Amino acid sequence: MDFATVLIGVATALALASLGGGLYEYLVVDPFWPRKPELIQPGHGGISRKRFWIPAHTAFELALIGSLVGAWPQPDARKWLLIALASHVVMRLWSAFDFIPKALAFERTDPAEITESAARAWARRSLWRLPLDLVTCGAMLAAFATSS
Repeated sequence: MDFATVLIGVATALALASLGGGLYEYLVVDPFWPRKPELIQPGHGGISRKRFWIPAHTAFELALIGSLVGAWPQPDARKWLLIALASHVVMRLWSAFDFIPKALAFERTDPAEITESAARAWARRSLWRLPLDLVTCGAMLAAFATSS
């Protein structure tokens, strides 16, 4: 196994970990925090989402860039890596300008002022990022399968 394939394998594992983090939030955190906002407020003893997401995204993005550099001479792997990059960039831009600012506002707002309907609406909309994560993971798996 060459170094590019190892890099792609690492990036694929990190992409799958991010998908798992998103599923965890959807299945475990999001059903409950709209009724009890303190669950997502580190200042009130709740979880700190940034402790997972910042390292997870940073590690994946660095591994993806390394994979692209290492696998650039491999057209099949490069194609899948570029698809993964595109879907990930769309998800991150959408998150940066929409979901993250709203999540941070929920974290900072007095729990008594957060309406359950607003929190549930955010959680439902947040779920729409998972298809982009699935595209990223599928493309990473295809890149790994086609790398030499």
